[in-house]
Amino acid sequence: MPSRSRKFTVLLAVGFGGLLLAGCDSRAPSRAANSAAAPAATAYAGSESCRSCHAEAYANWQKSHHALAERLVATNLDQAAFDPAHVVTHGTQTSVARWSNGAPQIVTQGLSRSNETFNVARVIGVDPLRQFLVPAPGGRLQASELCFDPAKMEWFNVYGAEDRQPGEWGHWTGRGMNWNNMCAVCHNTRFQKNYDPATDTYRSSFAEMGVGCEACHGPMADHVAWQKEFNPEYKTLGVREPSTVKSDPTLRPLNREQMFAVCAQCHARRGELTPDFRPGESFFDHHTLAIPDDSEIFHADGQVREEDYEFNVFLGSKMHDAGVRCVNCHEPHSAKVRLPGNYMCLSCHTGGDLAPVTNALNTLLVGPRIDPATHSRHKVGERGDACVDCHMPVTTYMQRHPRHDHGFTIPDPRLTKLFGVPNACNRCHTDKTADWSLAAVEQWYGPRTNNTVIARTEAISRARRGEAQAVPGLLKLATESTNAYWRAVALNLLRPWVTESNVQTQLRRATADTNALVRAAAVRSLESLALAGEPSAVGAVAQKLTDPARNVRVDAAWALRRTLDTNSIAGRDLLAHLHHNADQPQGQMQWGVFQFERGDTAGSTASLRKAISWDPNSAPLHDTLAVMLSASGRSADAVESLQAAVRLAPNQAEYRYRLGLAFSEVGDLRQASAALAEAVRLDPNFARAWYNLGLARSALNQPDAAIDSLLRAESLDAHTATIPYARATILARLGRVNEARLAAQRALEIDRNFAAARQLLQSLP
Repeated sequence: MPSRSRKFTVLLAVGFGGLLLAGCDSRAPSRAANSAAAPAATAYAGSESCRSCHAEAYANWQKSHHALAERLVATNLDQAAFDPAHVVTHGTQTSVARWSNGAPQIVTQGLSRSNETFNVARVIGVDPLRQFLVPAPGGRLQASELCFDPAKMEWFNVYGAEDRQPGEWGHWTGRGMNWNNMCAVCHNTRFQKNYDPATDTYRSSFAEMGVGCEACHGPMADHVAWQKEFNPEYKTLGVREPSTVKSDPTLRPLNREQMFAVCAQCHARRGELTPDFRPGESFFDHHTLAIPDDSEIFHADGQVREEDYEFNVFLGSKMHDAGVRCVNCHEPHSAKVRLPGNYMCLSCHTGGDLAPVTNALNTLLVGPRIDPATHSRHKVGERGDACVDCHMPVTTYMQRHPRHDHGFTIPDPRLTKLFGVPNACNRCHTDKTADWSLAAVEQWYGPRTNNTVIARTEAISRARRGEAQAVPGLLKLATESTNAYWRAVALNLLRPWVTESNVQTQLRRATADTNALVRAAAVRSLESLALAGEPSAVGAVAQKLTDPARNVRVDAAWALRRTLDTNSIAGRDLLAHLHHNADQPQGQMQWGVFQFERGDTAGSTASLRKAISWDPNSAPLHDTLAVMLSASGRSADAVESLQAAVRLAPNQAEYRYRLGLAFSEVGDLRQASAALAEAVRLDPNFARAWYNLGLARSALNQPDAAIDSLLRAESLDAHTATIPYARATILARLGRVNEARLAAQRALEIDRNFAAARQLLQSLP
């Protein structure tokens, strides 16, 4: 479910896809290909064609959440949700779900801001909730905010207590709830979005509704045709496999890592680089991946916080490092866990009497051997006795959907005490303190030695606060971690300190890492230096323009976007990515930034204004537009845009800082000083804001306050020579010659080639 408030990042524009297909049917849901299917869909035979040879797999799949991921409305499945009619109160609104003339309808607020009647075309999901799709102009389907809980037979608002209004990006009529872009690619087989930016419309298509066999195995029409022609047992095989299967030239078996990538395409929080991932291809050739960064998407220890799905945190787990993959625990056709309760975990972590039962299933034998009778310290059958209760804590999304964290973490209340991250003990024992949980854990298991996680979480927490003390821990993580996921996290978080030589050295070295996620993170952190033309950064990034992984090439192309040859492989990759995501405001923002960097100021401004029209409540869009306006000499317009950003995000220090600079550009120093003062109030560690506040106060003839501000800036940033130089100039004007001399000397210690500081020093008596 899209968040109402989003923090955009330059190359993490999440995009999905969609198609318009309305109607309802009292029969079983049809799985036929859409009549508007793309030509490539002819390579797909449909799941029904698999049944005769693969009966057991088909039977497991047929009733799975994958098979029913999306379907047409069916009377036998859906009428009970709408009949009798249900009145739903959500926020300031009152809506009705009803069955009328043999079809479901939702009466709720539309773009007119009054209640309208909408026909329901399709259903997404099975259990624990079902969302309903409503046709909209331009080939769109929109996902209603009103959802049905089939277990409780009740309706609810997927936004919870939020009262989203028409015109907002995240309202059910907005682009944040557009099926074509946000839902369809993971709920259907071989989906193609087919967005037309000229008309802002879709001609979306898919090969099969729902997640069919070929969504995971790839197109199989040639395989079915070969079997029909060359396998005489084809029509009578039943549950048997074809006797000629080994000689079938059409088969394209996937190895474990390729199948892992198939799961990842939908079970990851990610952005799309292309519209065309196919089973067998690399995840990173088609996607970017969200990882813990300076936002609050993940907790500082890596646990899921927002709707992060399973794949991301699993990459950072010891289970992944040990070679465990999705299919070790989940039967791939039903998607259910292979064994009930603790038996699944104990198939590897075997101890006690379970070895004969479980070792036949799994021989990985990952990690410590566990005796379930003594390990959990909870009574059998009680919450806390199951392995997943403590090592895969649950977060509920979309109000009704509890999901297990796949980071396989060890509960550690110390992390809660030190960094405020949740722990499994207090998720259950909500009436107890972290100290209580820590005492129990240490009594049961002895003093904790989870120091690697402690150090990692401390480095990430410090980096999020902008503390330079984070750098040693991040460098250690980037160089010593055997897990590529955490190396990438560290490299990404080092971006604010990219001017430090040891950081640059590590980033350049990491561009040659064996893992594509790591290489991409290193390139992104070198971006600011590459844009500024710093030779070593440009050289390191330029080498990645021909990287074997598309995600790295796209990041490198973006970092060199000012001078990029758009006819190169990386240039074409970047343009394809930008065009693919142009139907969302963050995509328009990216396109606008690209145009601006290439000298098209009019086009860039138009793109940002389009993005804002699609999402008027996004502060980052107003902020980005302001940067472009300011650089184009339109300072007054930049002030207006930044004021909008500040209204939308009043606690964001960065926007106050830029508003102060914009006021300075238009000559309003009092407003500039006030905005900068608010920036440092919101973020006392904001060195640049303190520096500029010092300059503004100096210009307002407030020398003592100016000196105090510059001293604060210098205490936070000891490597920027202009800060003590500015202080020296004020002290010189005040006649405080000795202090001015010391300040000028400090500037020259930082930068021996600082000519202005040297001239000032020479001019002092």
